[in-house]
Amino acid sequence: MTHVEDPQQSLLGPDYDGSDLAEYGDPEQFGSADFDDDRPLRPINWNRLSADEALVEWLDLNGWVTWLRLSYGLPPTVVPPYWHRHAELVWELSALHTHWLNAYDTEGSPSGPIGWHRDFAEARNRLREWVSTAGCRLDRDRPTRQTTWPGEAARDSGPEVVIVDRDADFHQFVTDDVAARRRIEDRVRSAS
Repeated sequence: MTHVEDPQQSLLGPDYDGSDLAEYGDPEQFGSADFDDDRPLRPINWNRLSADEALVEWLDLNGWVTWLRLSYGLPPTVVPPYWHRHAELVWELSALHTHWLNAYDTEGSPSGPIGWHRDFAEARNRLREWVSTAGCRLDRDRPTRQTTWPGEAARDSGPEVVIVDRDADFHQFVTDDVAARRRIEDRVRSAS
């Protein structure tokens, strides 16, 4: 029996360990939560995710957003460090992620990537507007301001915070979000 060498491995050399795949958008890293052989790619409705689904989607989206901002050199005026704390940014980035997965699907249209880039240009304008409105910066963040309508109780959006460790904040945010979803699931189960 003859040994057939992996052509990619032979090009990369015997010592290549694949450690830099994330830098180039490894399809196994970005989208594993979204792909299932039994169902088509779908938009993510963050309001309806179970705790387990949310955990997978948060981690998947975070990896992709990191790749996106590094690959395209996006400044914090487009994608700030605490993007995960702003619903408008989560929804936009999540939609871009799903669109990217679809555009670069191996069975997709050859014109999918150019369509994604066109839509990405529009999305960057929306992201800039929301980041500006929220007042996000590289080194500090504050919750998105909420307008109080006549007759509503005043909303306290919370204070501005200094960003010390973005990754630690993201992990705590996701832990809290998943725990809150589990509490809701437990209440629903106990009410049944």
